Amino acid sequence: MKTDTYKNVPGQEDSGQIASEFHEYIREQARTALRALVEEEVRELCGGYHRRQNGATCRRAGSAPSHVRIGGVRESMSRPRVRSREGDGGSEVALKSWKLAKDPREWEVAMMRAILCGVSTRKVKALRESEVKGESSSQLSRLWQRKAAELVVEVQQSDLSGIDLLVLMLDAVVLSGGLVATVALAIDCEGRKHILGFRVGSSENEEVCRDLLEELSQRGLKAPADRSLLAVLDGSKALKKALLRLYPKAVVQRCLVHKERNIRGYLPWKHWKRLAELFKALRRCEGGDAAKEAAEAIEAFLRDKNAQARESFEEAGEELLALFRLNGPNTLHLSLLSTNCIENVFKNLRRHIGRVCRWREETRQADLWLASGLTLAAKGFRKIQGHQDISKLIRALEAHHRNAKESSESNEV
Repeated sequence: MKTDTYKNVPGQEDSGQIASEFHEYIREQARTALRALVEEEVRELCGGYHRRQNGATCRRAGSAPSHVRIGGVRESMSRPRVRSREGDGGSEVALKSWKLAKDPREWEVAMMRAILCGVSTRKVKALRESEVKGESSSQLSRLWQRKAAELVVEVQQSDLSGIDLLVLMLDAVVLSGGLVATVALAIDCEGRKHILGFRVGSSENEEVCRDLLEELSQRGLKAPADRSLLAVLDGSKALKKALLRLYPKAVVQRCLVHKERNIRGYLPWKHWKRLAELFKALRRCEGGDAAKEAAEAIEAFLRDKNAQARESFEEAGEELLALFRLNGPNTLHLSLLSTNCIENVFKNLRRHIGRVCRWREETRQADLWLASGLTLAAKGFRKIQGHQDISKLIRALEAHHRNAKESSESNEV
């Protein structure tokens, strides 16, 4: 869990590239939304293509080159032309939606906010000019709240029974001094990521985590019956305790990125390079024996450097090498040896909530912003790196499940 700033560490994506991709995605969604909005108005005035609408007072008259500003960038775009049917040639009719788009202040505030709160471009016809005219900030605020409230229902109440759960990740993000959001993310057996839900509390405590997991269970999320569940955590004792209460047989893998960051905090900068090299070698290992040797090398390096750094490394215990001991493919290590999948969601979420100047704990404000931000982040989801080898991990988790079951039965006898 992090509070405000985000530092790049080994194994995490370059934030500059992510920011560029994020803003390009927003601009593309804005272009698509504008075209759909303008076409909807033209259709209302003139009817569909090649189909005259009874009683229509206007007709299509081609298009003209023009431009709009999206995200502060001038974008070339064809402007549809509409003429009145009255008179000889008919006078040109100004499109209200295009007039809205030509005003950067109104367009930016109305459409960008709508897109940021997750409004699908397929449903953009709901954003009529009368809704997004933006004559006052309170009108826009009500529009955003209405759309975001729909997303809260979608994120927090959707059916999860269709997810073939393979990996569960839990992490928390600090919104303010008194608000912390715990978020759950799943990876299914095809490598797809799913935002499962979130809970907002005063801290990352066991009660909030337990309530979140129980709610996910009630919505249909189930641990696999024939294989072990892999859970990736950042080291929070509250998260681990809540997880094992509901999934006692889960295989818990500690995030190596968090552990390296913690250890680095105890060491002078001159040792950081060597520490990064040792953790990089650990991440590349395949199999429990090779990982054990790499872990012993890290322990030997820390032995004469700093006692607290060594204790921090030893504290993780067997959980630091849990994924290695399954003897699965190392092609999945980049995605599953850390909570990067959910941390990258938090990167986009922080950009989204960065506009909030004051969090009101007594209202649903946090739920609205979280639901809209998480939905936006999920739009860019791709399969995890190495998903082609997920079948090998599934077999490894099935073997672990059988071995644990046989061991339990022999102990009972």
